[in-house]
Amino acid sequence: MHRSHRVAGALVGSAVGDALGAPFEFGPTGQFSARFPVPARGAKTEMCGGGSLGWEPGEFTDDTQMALIVAASLLGQGGLDEADLFDRFVRWAEAEPPDIGNQTRAVLRSGRPWDVAAAEHFAESGHAAGNGSLMRTTPAAIFFSRAGTEATTDAARRISALTHGDPAAGEGCAIFHELMRVALDGGDPLAAVPSALALVPDVHRERWAAVLAPSWTPDDATESSGAVWPTLGSAVWALRRGCDFAEVLRLVVDLGGDTDTVACVAGGLAGAVFGMGGIPMRWSSAVHGRVPGHGDKVWRVADLQQLAAALDGGVQQNYDPGVIPRIGPKEVLPGIWAANLDGARYSETDFAVISLCRLGEPFEHELQRMAYIADNEHNSDLDAVLADVLDDMAALQAEGHRLLVHCHGGASRTGLVLRAWLIREEGMTPDEATPHVAERWPHLGLWNASFTAALSRMRLSQNPEAR
Repeated sequence: MHRSHRVAGALVGSAVGDALGAPFEFGPTGQFSARFPVPARGAKTEMCGGGSLGWEPGEFTDDTQMALIVAASLLGQGGLDEADLFDRFVRWAEAEPPDIGNQTRAVLRSGRPWDVAAAEHFAESGHAAGNGSLMRTTPAAIFFSRAGTEATTDAARRISALTHGDPAAGEGCAIFHELMRVALDGGDPLAAVPSALALVPDVHRERWAAVLAPSWTPDDATESSGAVWPTLGSAVWALRRGCDFAEVLRLVVDLGGDTDTVACVAGGLAGAVFGMGGIPMRWSSAVHGRVPGHGDKVWRVADLQQLAAALDGGVQQNYDPGVIPRIGPKEVLPGIWAANLDGARYSETDFAVISLCRLGEPFEHELQRMAYIADNEHNSDLDAVLADVLDDMAALQAEGHRLLVHCHGGASRTGLVLRAWLIREEGMTPDEATPHVAERWPHLGLWNASFTAALSRMRLSQNPEAR
């Protein structure tokens, strides 16, 4: 998998986990699966909103708000400037965000300087090993991952210490940073747990080794889920047991308790492992939120993808192409229309839009799903993405929605999904599906060999005898 897919998956995955878990915070065990026993792929999904604070469907909480502040400081200052980051945190806290941890609030509103506020709070209270510094650290884990183990673990401890005076919280962040570094490099973070534990000072190692052991389960936790140890322990536990991103998140949200934070941490790790394409598009398309005290910008999936690239040293791309000649919408298959970007953008708003390219801003349509497919050879998770897209399309069509499929030019990626639909739903072969679509959609593009290979794999998986 290309590193860019892992980096985007880590940042978007953490925000998705935050938003997915928020409505279930402090609820009982098993509440998520009781409400959603099967995947909810129609107009209403597991991004249900609500909870004690009345979150909007897909709205992220203080976990991601603080993470975005960390990212802004790192990029704005060209590295870690603790005074700058602390000042940004204070500005956020003074804007009275709807959700803020008690310990974080006490430190940020203490009026004390950045280099003593958390330490003084810890000295007075003796309680500072909450998960509030772990929940926000994914952007820093991405930013420092290329600099190696020593640099990323040092940054983890220093950023944690701004609000959490207990070194145990910083050690949890250091372990997370190292596991994330391994995952972003394409390694197995679970296999890296022993080497990450070796970086922890002796005084803290035994306790961390206990919650990260393969035999540990959340039932073994001796602290509440708001503590740093069971938060990271539960995230790693779910990563060991989940076969994909969705299952990892289901496992941790079903634990109840501090669901938004545990799912945020698990989502970052799972996103790095399974990549951006492994995140269900019905979840990533819905995620959004603002950062109090830092402008009115509404952050959405495209913004998070661009931010992830910048944190990893890439270039923030502009996905708004301006006005382009419109193609479509045209009904190509029964109940399924095709278009290019502006053909879809300016279409009738009762369409359920399936966007296969990155967008500057979402459309005005009430129903829009955005899939992560690049028109290149980097889609190592293409089979999973296609299955996700087709499953959502089938569910939306079953509810009576008109479907509109598009990519930027309406050619290659649009044609991929239209042909895949015929292969899966009508039992066609790729050789049958291609001329069928081309006759009805002359804009079909056939230059991407990896797309053709994916269609062949889909056909073989449905008809093994064709081998």
